[in-house]
Amino acid sequence: MMTQQELEKYLWGAATTLRGTIDAGDYKQYIFPLMFFKRICDVYDEEFENALAESDGDLEYAAFAENHHFQVPKGAHWNDVRETTTNIGLALQNAMRAIEKANPDTLEGIFGDASWTNKERLSDAMLTELIEHYSEQKLNLKNVPDDKLGNSYEYMIKKFADDSGHTAAEFYTNRTVVKLMTLIMDPQPGESVYDPTCGSGGLLLNCALHLKEEGKEYRNLKLYGQEINLLTSAIARMNMFMHGIEEFDIVRGNTLSNPGLLENDELKKFNVILANPPYSIKSWDRKSFESDPYGRNVWGTPPQGCADYAFQQHIQKSLDLGNGRSISLWPHGILFRDAETAMRRKMIEQDQVECVIGLGPNLFYNSPMEACLLITKTNKDTYKKGNVLFVNAVKEVSHERTSTLLNDNNIIKILTAYKNHSDIEGFSKVVNVDEILSKNASLNIAQYISNVSSSDAKIKVEDAYSQWVDSSKEFNLAINETLQGLV
Repeated sequence: MMTQQELEKYLWGAATTLRGTIDAGDYKQYIFPLMFFKRICDVYDEEFENALAESDGDLEYAAFAENHHFQVPKGAHWNDVRETTTNIGLALQNAMRAIEKANPDTLEGIFGDASWTNKERLSDAMLTELIEHYSEQKLNLKNVPDDKLGNSYEYMIKKFADDSGHTAAEFYTNRTVVKLMTLIMDPQPGESVYDPTCGSGGLLLNCALHLKEEGKEYRNLKLYGQEINLLTSAIARMNMFMHGIEEFDIVRGNTLSNPGLLENDELKKFNVILANPPYSIKSWDRKSFESDPYGRNVWGTPPQGCADYAFQQHIQKSLDLGNGRSISLWPHGILFRDAETAMRRKMIEQDQVECVIGLGPNLFYNSPMEACLLITKTNKDTYKKGNVLFVNAVKEVSHERTSTLLNDNNIIKILTAYKNHSDIEGFSKVVNVDEILSKNASLNIAQYISNVSSSDAKIKVEDAYSQWVDSSKEFNLAINETLQGLV
């Protein structure tokens, strides 16, 4: 059995084959489907051997559909492609499509739409090298259990994000922020969890893994997501399967113009919603939102140049009325922008905002922007009604090599402040809704908690005075030396 490190090195090794021929941002459309194809075939073989042993060599029994997670039709196995010497891309494409067709309820469209037959990008020689690389190891359950493969898959998502630069924000959310969001929402067994812009599925997946780590039943957690990008939605679905999660529904489509999770012609309702929506979208169908058939414009219609509150209203409309709770990651502008004041006022008047947490810079992918977490509830606890908790956690960030993250201490401090829902000097403050409304419905954290503590201010003044004295001395010294040089 491979170690975690060996597995990650082996899986990532395939990407190095593509270097120089394909842009780093495009690796994932080839590597993830290939890896998933190999996993399916190796697990199928393992299940076949187990069933064979169980039945004293009954080949017909071993092939029964009931003995397999997924069906691999004749001629569509990894080994069939491996034995192909020409037009390998076509053989790969046909095998993947055959597997999708044989598993319509679970795998339809999961391999994406990569152009496997484009020989300018993927020559037969390159595909042979990729296939031979992955053929070196068995990716069955005995050799690579779900948790190990899942961890490696997440590792690769992060690596692809690092390699592809700013575009990574479309499918990757800082996993330490994901952990904090999950702990705050605290999903329970049997609840439904939804991410309206799910990317590679990290927020959803983390909810299941959180329960698993706590020793609670995680397999009956109902996971739902929607993702506009075909490849990214496929990656999210593969991500679930790679982690051994099978109870989920991730649909593809535009959440604002075509919400895909409906019930009785209305938006489906969920217990928990976690989201990192795309921010400040300018190209969206504002006109349709004015008369939204799903009634999502509960607070109004956002400006054309910024769809943030369209997403936030979609989230609110999708919450269960009994115990619905949401957490969404946004830039700070959503808290105070003038163009959204009327909508923000209605949200606050309806007493649905429970907490606002200001996070530090660089937690958005490849962006120095400071982020915030907006937490809402449809039915707040009695002692939280009529007020909002503000947490100024801008300094609760850590740095490791080139990464900015929340370490365990940062997360514990923020989570504790959220749970206590009380005032902590310079860190958290409970503010009455009427006071917030009197300040033009601004949720700007700086209006309620100073970014600088009194002790910090004193230190900064003393530092400034000290620096002024030092620089004055240096200036006088330089002038004297100059004048002596002129004598």
